[in-house]
Amino acid sequence: MTDEFKPRHVIVTGGAGFIGSNFARWVAENTDCRVTVLDKLTYAGNPENLAGLDPDRVRLVVGDICDAALLDELVPEADAVVHYAAESHNDNSIAGPEPFVRTNVQGTFELLEACRRHGRRLHHVSTDEVYGDLALDDPARFTEETPYRPSSPYSSSKAASDMLVRAWHRTYGLPVTISNCSNNYGPYQHVEKFIPRQITNVLDGARPKLYGDGRNVRDWIHTEDHSSAVWAILTRGRVGETYLIGADGERDNVTVLRDILRAMGRPEDDFDWVRDRPGHDRRYAIDAAKLRRELGWEPAHTDFAEGLAQTIAWYRDNEAWWRPAKEALGKKADVF
Repeated sequence: MTDEFKPRHVIVTGGAGFIGSNFARWVAENTDCRVTVLDKLTYAGNPENLAGLDPDRVRLVVGDICDAALLDELVPEADAVVHYAAESHNDNSIAGPEPFVRTNVQGTFELLEACRRHGRRLHHVSTDEVYGDLALDDPARFTEETPYRPSSPYSSSKAASDMLVRAWHRTYGLPVTISNCSNNYGPYQHVEKFIPRQITNVLDGARPKLYGDGRNVRDWIHTEDHSSAVWAILTRGRVGETYLIGADGERDNVTVLRDILRAMGRPEDDFDWVRDRPGHDRRYAIDAAKLRRELGWEPAHTDFAEGLAQTIAWYRDNEAWWRPAKEALGKKADVF
């Protein structure tokens, strides 16, 4: 194991989004490190995600990761950049891929160059979707050695960004780490995503809708566990290495939807089937053995039913947070 890296100040790109803001909260609550959140505040970024955090510990800078001049102001102030910023919704990438290439590829390039100019470390947060998908009857899971086979414009853009990070380490010696994580759930997740979409539909008295045959499998992890894993990798991971983050949470979509319906007092068949989306990956599954073996990390949220109940309660108690986004989505909010 390498010597522990002890940052006093980190930049969190995309830190007003779902996963990034939960990481900023985790750092503020579990360490003495200061956080500068850099976020463009697109539809998926919300300053309210950072509400209640000590402004002396966590500050928000509204800006674009493609803005090299801004990065040259911010990066020298910090010890490391933790790069969450990304366009991340598959349906949106199919409808309009250009923002995904700009943010996920060009934005990552600009961050790498800024870190190279100023001698700073970068941790790059990626997705298991870069590996494509697995067959439903395949016992295998993704590992750090799995070949890349991205299926959508979104996952292709993330695969490209991963390759850039590796190239900047090998070519320029930039100190980097990469993590590829499975599907997150928990508070502050935008209502376009699967679990909050279904929860808020039920809260509105609407029948949820489900793509295809509902057998598509996702590997769920609570966002707090993702945050603790990223911190472990940033501070104790080996430079130049990739670590997969997962919590053994494989469930197919129809099971998760039925879990939500039961937990919210609705019949488990109270939903409608709709035509599948193009290129819909069948199964994701993470083998996080390297992370657990090398860094001793373990998830805290191992009871999915309990985590789901807490998530449902959060959305029930925070309608003022999600209602504007739900209304902005309109009919697009109905389908998964």
